[in-house]
Amino acid sequence: MVEPRFKPGERVKVLNAYPLGHVRTPFYIRGCTGTVERICGAFPNPEELAQMRDGLPPVPLYRVRFAQKDVWPDYNGSAADVVEVEIFQHWLEKA
Repeated sequence: MVEPRFKPGERVKVLNAYPLGHVRTPFYIRGCTGTVERICGAFPNPEELAQMRDGLPPVPLYRVRFAQKDVWPDYNGSAADVVEVEIFQHWLEKA
């Protein structure tokens, strides 16, 4: 298993990458900065599984919380509104 690089409460930025093929990281969240809410565990890499490979070693998966106004600049809702997305470690870097 790959060791977790981030802890709950840490600020992280989602890579702004556009790889080909199946990816589990939504386009709308790429390039955004959020806070690790929790570590969900470690799982086979779904991008590798989609290519008929084993996806091993398991990769840490995080639930990351983003302020909606940081994801959608024209957002008119409450400043307290958030969106949470589960993102694999290889898509994250320290903010």
